Amino acid sequence: MPAFVPGQRWISETEPELGLGIVLSLEGNRVTILFVAAGDRRIYAADNAPLTRVRFAVGDLIDTQDGHKVTVNEIIERGGLLTYVGKDAVSGVMHVDEMDLDHHMQFNKPQDRLFTGQLDSGELFGLRHETLRHIARLEQSSVRGLVGSRTNLIPHQLYIAHEVARREYPRVLLADEVGLGKTIEAGMILHHQLLTGKSERILIVVPDPLLHQWLVEMRRRFNLRVSLFDEERYVESHESNPFLSEQLVLCSLEFLMGHPDRKLAACDADFDLVIVDEAHHLGWNQESASAEYQFIERLASSMKGLLLLTATPEQLGKEGHFARLRLLDPVRFHSYAAFLREEKDYIALAGLIQHLLDDDEIESSVIQSLSSILAKDLAEDVLERLVLDPDKAVRKAARSEVIQLLLDRHGTGRVLFRNTRSTIQGFPKRQLESVRLVAPQVLLDAARPDGPPLEARLRPEKILAATDGNWWEKDPRVDWLVKKLKSLRNKKVLVICALSQTAIEVEDVLRVSGIQAAVFHEGLTLIARDRAAAWFADEEDGAQVLVCSEIGSEGRNFQFAHHLVLFDLPLNADLLEQRIGRLDRIGQTETIQIHVPFFAETAQELLFDWYHQGLDAFETLNPAAQSVHEALRSKLVPLLSSTPNKTEGQNLQLEAKTLSSKILDDLHSGRDRLLELNSCRIEVARELVHQIEAEESDYLLWPYLERVFDAYGINIEEHSANCLILRPGEHMRMQFPELPDEGTTVTLDRATALAREDILFLTWEHPMVRGAMDIILNNEHGNASLAIMQQPDIDPGQLLIECYHVVECTAPKKLHVGRFFPPILLRTLLDQDGNDLSHLPPETFIASHRHFDREHAVELLRAQRKPIERAIQMAEKNIKKQVPSIASAGVKRMLDMMTVELKRLAALRKVNPNVRQEEIDQMKSCALELHASIQACRHRLDSVRVIVTS
Repeated sequence: MPAFVPGQRWISETEPELGLGIVLSLEGNRVTILFVAAGDRRIYAADNAPLTRVRFAVGDLIDTQDGHKVTVNEIIERGGLLTYVGKDAVSGVMHVDEMDLDHHMQFNKPQDRLFTGQLDSGELFGLRHETLRHIARLEQSSVRGLVGSRTNLIPHQLYIAHEVARREYPRVLLADEVGLGKTIEAGMILHHQLLTGKSERILIVVPDPLLHQWLVEMRRRFNLRVSLFDEERYVESHESNPFLSEQLVLCSLEFLMGHPDRKLAACDADFDLVIVDEAHHLGWNQESASAEYQFIERLASSMKGLLLLTATPEQLGKEGHFARLRLLDPVRFHSYAAFLREEKDYIALAGLIQHLLDDDEIESSVIQSLSSILAKDLAEDVLERLVLDPDKAVRKAARSEVIQLLLDRHGTGRVLFRNTRSTIQGFPKRQLESVRLVAPQVLLDAARPDGPPLEARLRPEKILAATDGNWWEKDPRVDWLVKKLKSLRNKKVLVICALSQTAIEVEDVLRVSGIQAAVFHEGLTLIARDRAAAWFADEEDGAQVLVCSEIGSEGRNFQFAHHLVLFDLPLNADLLEQRIGRLDRIGQTETIQIHVPFFAETAQELLFDWYHQGLDAFETLNPAAQSVHEALRSKLVPLLSSTPNKTEGQNLQLEAKTLSSKILDDLHSGRDRLLELNSCRIEVARELVHQIEAEESDYLLWPYLERVFDAYGINIEEHSANCLILRPGEHMRMQFPELPDEGTTVTLDRATALAREDILFLTWEHPMVRGAMDIILNNEHGNASLAIMQQPDIDPGQLLIECYHVVECTAPKKLHVGRFFPPILLRTLLDQDGNDLSHLPPETFIASHRHFDREHAVELLRAQRKPIERAIQMAEKNIKKQVPSIASAGVKRMLDMMTVELKRLAALRKVNPNVRQEEIDQMKSCALELHASIQACRHRLDSVRVIVTS
């Protein structure tokens, strides 16, 4: 049993953070220790206490309670208590009783823990180095920031995220067609920027109905905890500017517009990146701008980074599209007339690219045009290879390079990303079932020029409600709907109608008819809407039907359903497509059945025929639909508002077809084709998918996690195929990140994670994995060890000292210095005489089944302290000599990569004004900071192991 004496200093082996303890008393087998720094008193069994005696050696630097730092020259022991004699830089020779040592002293350094007997297992020692190697590998990964999303690996989404997120303060427009995943793209960019440190503070502004969807999507898909700001949360904040209290803020545009102070506070909050969803609702024309547009314009000018999620340029129209571009860069897009002139220039550029894509042999006129363009890029050599090189593979590569050079010249291609379904695979077919119903007489009577307003004609329940009785008892659509849903008993069906009151009353009828239905409308709270959507999504006990008002057409996606009932039709082609887009999205696995009931010989039938025959809007996505709808609206509305005239309707449908064909032809020439090519450079996109798949299939993550869980006392249980349960064990070392007390279910399989969103999807970027790595490296775990090992080339009974140093540099996170200079782990192995044995690999050492008990381990280490310290000093000198060359190699690596990118951007700016000078300047500034940081890299002793050979 250790000899405890009141006044001695001891430390806890299991809780070193308690600081230095003082022996207060020893009574029988009970010893009482006071940890002053932690304000804690502990009682231990004296014969089995997890405590280590604090005994400094000559040469050590000690701290006293009154702030002196004393180098120990002599140690005097009287009655079991120690007095240290040494020199202080100010006071000269001092005698320090161990009672006067600083209570807060901790032994975190490897050598300190080694000589105080705070020894870790060989497993923890190895885990520490494995963690450092993984971090070095991950920091340099070209897909860092793209791996951790719970999403399908869809090429165009990955391409946009990769292209935008790596920019310094990106300012871009995401304008993919509906269903292609703009929210996911924005989330990927956000996740990447946060993980790599390019952005730290982000504001997301969305329409009020989409608040909870964004909140859930960011948490579920990207493991991001976003703070939802509303009136209550804003008032609760004690900050003078509440937006400064959180790093990731989500709020609605309506909330910001509700009070001038909120708008001012948001603009003054210095966010690195602002994301604005549904930006096409911001009204602007050359004469005036809406209050919402003016506020976002002010907000955008205050922040460095800006992502606008918006409708496609075709849907916005040229003026509306220009209005969004003005928000990104008002200097570049200062004139609408200049913008229109620039648009025309791209038609010729698109023609040249089309020749390169389609023609086996390139005509001389095309070559001549290419020559005049490429001369400005000083790239005539590429054209020469394309035309003259005898090697077919070289010509093919040159053709691709010329296409990329031409795409780089595309003005808005760098700030606008717009993918279309025509170029993206994986979308389902649509099948229309039209149901022509006999109209009640009251509706036929209303179909006259002096009848009810158009809104009532298109929402006939309004007319029926004005008569005696309940409207749904007289509306044939309701009877048809009940029968249809019963015939689809085991199918999920989404029903959309324009008005919330209609949705509520239809749901009542369905419930009375024995059909399980949920209702979803703007009158519900966000939580109630989520519950309704979740009940509908439940495959086992959920509702068969979800009846929703028009808000169901924005933001909520139901790919698991394959039947859509349009109880009425909106007078807006975009809105119709948004309704269908709730089911028609990437991830939909079956043909979508679209059911449309309408009343014959009424405005409803004319509107149905307009969409179906004129715009072909039900069974295809027509990019020209909204433009045609707006162009002919002045003819359509009077036709719908008067007595139905079939001949006039057919004439208008024919006019719509003709105009639609012309607009589609225009779209497929000029900008449209350029945008498609620029929005997803498919070879780059495929390579990103390949790299992520390769990273997920390297089988490194789970073996690593098993060792982590075992080391930290976390139990693993089988759950189901590809799923495991993690639970805190009885001997868990500390609170583990993202692991609740009741445990959690996890998977490493992407397909399983997509099907089971209630379980954690563990990747190298998941907070649990990153948190575990932080715990290992930010604590002393595994940095001191003693082992008995065998090595074929070394005789038994030898003492070896194994040191691991880390060369690293401290730099602001936004620089992402790990790309060029990740932590570098260096190993030195010396024997007790100082001979270098580093050439013997770690894997050639085999751990013995024998172990030192703690008492003998401390005794050995104290007896061999001098040769061990000498070996550590020799290793230190050896590493110190290597640091300058390591730093030089890191600087060269950084300069090589950054110079290439800077030259590319500078050359690009000459031919493409959308490359902002600020972006180039920011990159130059980053390069200078990186240069200084890498040159100032430092080395430190990370861990020490003493090996006794057997």
